Amino acid sequence: MAAPKLIQILILTLFYYSSPSLASQQPTYNVVSFGAKPDGRSDTTKAFLSAWGAACATTAPATIYVPPGRYVLGNAYFTGKSCKNTAITIRIDGTLVAPSDYNALGRSGSWLEFERVAGVSIYGGTLDGRGAKLWSCKNSNSGRSCPKGATSLAFYNSNNIIINGLTSLNSQMFHILVDGCQNAKLMNMRISAPGNSPNTDGIHVQQSTGVTIMNSHIGTGDDCVSIGPGASNLWIENLSCGPGHGISIGSLGWDMQEAGVQNVTVKTATFTGTENGVRMKTWARPSNGVKISYVTYQDIHGTSATQVAVNFDCSKAYPCSGITLDEVNLTYGDKPATASCANAGGTADGVVEPTSCL
Repeated sequence: MAAPKLIQILILTLFYYSSPSLASQQPTYNVVSFGAKPDGRSDTTKAFLSAWGAACATTAPATIYVPPGRYVLGNAYFTGKSCKNTAITIRIDGTLVAPSDYNALGRSGSWLEFERVAGVSIYGGTLDGRGAKLWSCKNSNSGRSCPKGATSLAFYNSNNIIINGLTSLNSQMFHILVDGCQNAKLMNMRISAPGNSPNTDGIHVQQSTGVTIMNSHIGTGDDCVSIGPGASNLWIENLSCGPGHGISIGSLGWDMQEAGVQNVTVKTATFTGTENGVRMKTWARPSNGVKISYVTYQDIHGTSATQVAVNFDCSKAYPCSGITLDEVNLTYGDKPATASCANAGGTADGVVEPTSCL
C-alpha cells in the first residue's frame, strides 16, 4: 500500500507547482508599448484601440495595462463583434482624459464605448470627462447651441461585466451607462460632478438585467442612479448619494409600447443634500399610463428637504397599488412633516411618520 500513496503525493505536488507558471503565461498588453504617451497632451486613442485589438486576437485571458500618467483619448469604440476573447481585464493605474474641446465628443453620444463584449473587467483608474465648459454653455444660453454631451463610459448589449474601483469625474453627461446588458457588477466606485452640472447622472441602467451596484459614492448634478425602461433584477447596496437628485426609476412612459421596470432593490443607502431620496417618475403624457404596484419602503429615516416628505401622486386611470410603508420616520425641521396621496393604495406597518395617507 505504500507505493500507491507515494505516487499520489508526487502527482499532487507536480500540479501545485505548475499552476503559477501557467498564470504567468497570460498575455499583458501595455498601452505604452503601443505608442501611448502619458503626458496629458498626446492623443493616445490609436494606442488603446491597438491594445484592445491585440487582446481580442487571443482566446486566452488577457490584461490591458495602463501605467500611471495622464492619457488623452478621443472617442474610443471597443467592439466585441470580432473579438475572440471573453476574459479581458483592463487594469488602470493612470487617468484617462477627455479632449479639452468639448465639441470633440459632444455629439458622439459616448466617450469610451464598449459594444457586444463579454467578460470585460475594469479595475481602478480615473476618468476625467472635462465637462465644465459644456455645462457652462448649457447653463448660459439654455443649451440651444450646445451639443448634448457624451457619456463617459458606456456598455451596450454586453454581458458579464465588472467595474471595480473606478473613479469618474466631471462627465459631460451620464458618467456610466449600462444598456442592453446582462450580469454587470459595479463596485467600489467614486463618481463626482458639481451639484449644478446638468444631466450628469452617475449610473444609468436600462434594458438590462442582473445589474449590481455596491459600495460606492456618487455625487452629481442629476440622479445618482437612474433606472430606465426594461431594467430588471437590479440590486443597489451600500450607496452614498449626494449631491444630486437621489435614486430615480424613470422617467417612464415616453413610448406607447415600453418595457417596464421590475424587481429593483435599494438597501443601505444614505442620501445627503439630495433633492429626493428614492422616487419613481413618469412623463406627463395622457395617452400613456404607467402602472406602479408592489413597492415596499422599509426602515427609512432621516430629514426631508420639503414639508411633504412622502408623496404618492399616481394616475387616476392607473392608480398605484400594493404600496407598503414599514418603519418610516421622516422629519422636516421644527415643523411636522406631511404625507400626500392621490390615487394610491396600500398598507402601513410599524411606526410610520408622517402618518400614512394610504
